[in-house]
Amino acid sequence: MLGSIWRDLRYAFRSLSKDRGSIALALLALALGIGATTVIFSVVYCVLIDPFPFKDSSQLVHIYIHDMKNTGPYGRNGYTMKEFYDFKAQNHVFSDVMAANNVDVLYIKDNVTYQASGGILDPDMFSGLGVPAMVGRGITESDGQPGAPPVFLMTDKMWHERFNRDPKILNTSLTINGVSRTLVGIMPPRFQLLGADLYIPMKFTTGLTAEAIGGPAGQPLYAWTVARLKPGVKLAQAAADCDVIARNEAKMYPDLYPKQFKVIVGTMADIYTRGLRNMIYILLGAVLMLLLIACSNVANLLLARATAREKELAIRATMGATRGRLVRQLLAESFVLASAGAAIGCFLAYGGLQWVKATIPPNTIPSEVEIRLSPYALLATMGITLLTTLLCGLAPALRAARGDLQSRLMGTGKGVGASSGHGRLRAGLVSAQIALAIVLLVGAGLMMRTFFALDHVDLGFNPKNLLVARIVFPNNTYKTAPQKQVFFREVLQRVESLPGVTSATESITLPVEGTVTTQVTVPGKTHSDTWTSALELVSEDYFKTVGVPLVRGAELSASDVDTGRRIAVVNRKLAHDFFGDDDPIGRTIQFDVLNRVADAPHDAAFQIVGIVGDALNGGLDKPESPEAFIPYTITGIASRTILVRTAVPPLSILPDVRQQISSVDHGVALTGTGAFDDILHHDAVAAPEFGLVLLSVFAGIGLVLSAIGVFSVMSYSVSLETHDIGIRMALGAQPQGVLKMVLLKGMRPILAGVAVGVAASFGVTRLMASQIYGVSATDPWTFIAVVLVLAIVGMGACFLPARRATQVDPLIALRYE
Repeated sequence: MLGSIWRDLRYAFRSLSKDRGSIALALLALALGIGATTVIFSVVYCVLIDPFPFKDSSQLVHIYIHDMKNTGPYGRNGYTMKEFYDFKAQNHVFSDVMAANNVDVLYIKDNVTYQASGGILDPDMFSGLGVPAMVGRGITESDGQPGAPPVFLMTDKMWHERFNRDPKILNTSLTINGVSRTLVGIMPPRFQLLGADLYIPMKFTTGLTAEAIGGPAGQPLYAWTVARLKPGVKLAQAAADCDVIARNEAKMYPDLYPKQFKVIVGTMADIYTRGLRNMIYILLGAVLMLLLIACSNVANLLLARATAREKELAIRATMGATRGRLVRQLLAESFVLASAGAAIGCFLAYGGLQWVKATIPPNTIPSEVEIRLSPYALLATMGITLLTTLLCGLAPALRAARGDLQSRLMGTGKGVGASSGHGRLRAGLVSAQIALAIVLLVGAGLMMRTFFALDHVDLGFNPKNLLVARIVFPNNTYKTAPQKQVFFREVLQRVESLPGVTSATESITLPVEGTVTTQVTVPGKTHSDTWTSALELVSEDYFKTVGVPLVRGAELSASDVDTGRRIAVVNRKLAHDFFGDDDPIGRTIQFDVLNRVADAPHDAAFQIVGIVGDALNGGLDKPESPEAFIPYTITGIASRTILVRTAVPPLSILPDVRQQISSVDHGVALTGTGAFDDILHHDAVAAPEFGLVLLSVFAGIGLVLSAIGVFSVMSYSVSLETHDIGIRMALGAQPQGVLKMVLLKGMRPILAGVAVGVAASFGVTRLMASQIYGVSATDPWTFIAVVLVLAIVGMGACFLPARRATQVDPLIALRYE
């Protein structure tokens, strides 16, 4: 049996080598289809199935308090210490509930201050996550106790990038936020919890406040919470159990809970990959369509070869070959073809995966994710290879191994005795390729329109020549409003004096990305709905620096900011929504969020002195919301950002800005620096661009494969019908008539495929609704453009074989074989 199989494989190699041109095209089609599929399968496995290195990571969940009035899928996951311990003690569904928090870190190395991202972790979390240190030791319970020697852990990334993997650094000390700590361990490369560079142990207790991690005095400390499900507990059960606890908490702490809320319990994998999850599913569907195009392309080629070899197969059958043997022989050929395509596809997949890794936008997947060519993806590729063998070889083999042997033996040329069923099946496969290519191209077209819309959206201000620098203050410094005022007054004056700088300002967050949201009260105005507004703390030159125009009234003055005067400037959206036709200037407004800030004025009324234009303040894909601007000297809470308007390229003056800030206080560090339009592109446009690039690549490959499929089928069709064309021309048929006949025959399956593809696209593209912006999922211009492209490509693929048909010599055609 093995000997027989080996003979079939040897014969398959010899047979395929006689048709090198067509086989090369088939190998290219399969390699592209299988390679692209392997890449996306690897991304799906690494991003959606196994994104974290933690022990039994599928059991790790977050608990969210979701405000029912918000459209977003999640809500608050930070809990005060009392809430945290209530959830920890009263639940019946978790084996462990763990706490952590982010903290800005300044450390001193060689008498130079550097900035890093830190994580404050309860010692229980290290054991609960089940990831040991790669070098040195991990954190123990005793490390978090009061009075314990200060220690910390470092990530492999920081060890590599900042210390060149120096092994001697272990057990040495660094001054971190003013405390000398000993490095006791280096974590494995995939351990990057909270996106931190280093981890400091601290036992979370009910008495801790924000001051314990360098926050403002008197403010509660919120714990980022991770829980581990007990075996067999479902997410719905966990949510129901936590809901009971949350309802009791809401009664004790009504200010922390919305009036209408629900508890959401979701796995870490589901939550942290949600930004890219839908797009990955779309790409998975696209790449499977691409694989189907490749398979149908190869099936068409094998069907055409089987049709041309009918006489050969008939002779073999008359000499005693059974149908099973003939089917096995043809399947051996398709298996050899599929195996070679898979081998080349795996090679392409390795390079393609490196490209995809570089293309995935930052901050859209967890930093723990390691995208690699996984063994499961390779096993899936082997399965695809076997499936490809069946798809591409079985139908042609069965058709070639049956039928009337006598009629095929009496045929005078290749394929002359072929039944019309072969032609119908080939035409059906061409239609399927065109339909799938239509769907891919429509998807790519919609993503292109989305990318263009996002890239050209009206922000309400000019993002060019705007430098961004986030300030990181040393621990236990600049906590009060007067301290921040002294610092920023001198820094802004120094920065504005730099050549090339036109103005500079302070703010909490960046324009477009969104800021603090607060409920508002307008004395004298009654309303049934809750009014909410964005609230920004700024200095006097904010509107000049950002480029938001003043509509009416006055902006904040330096005197207003220095004295912390209780005044506000509002955008047109707030004026319209809260005051209607009334004039808001001179009226007062209250911001409830300030009542929860210790050093801010409580129940304070801010007088509206001006109205500015609307600017995007919740993301590129969301309309403007009401927003108010008050002096930053009202409170010392929150981190701060400097915005600098320049007359030169922003990054060219960054060293000078850094030097001026350092001259005011060398202990202050900068992070998140860059040109605003670059940051905006990375944060808001990079994800659609990722989808556009990959979908465009897949659609382009699909278009090329479809064109190859049409061309190869038409070429074989003309080759098989040479005898018939010769007779027609001998009887007086004109070349123009033959050209028209062949073109019409080739365009029929193309038009059928276009009709099916357009109909399918109307349904499939609705699944992309959450990924597109500024264009409808059934945008007619996109559909029209795609149909025209396919029609032109299809016509071109048909034209060359049709033109060849007009050059058939009747005398040679009649002597064909």
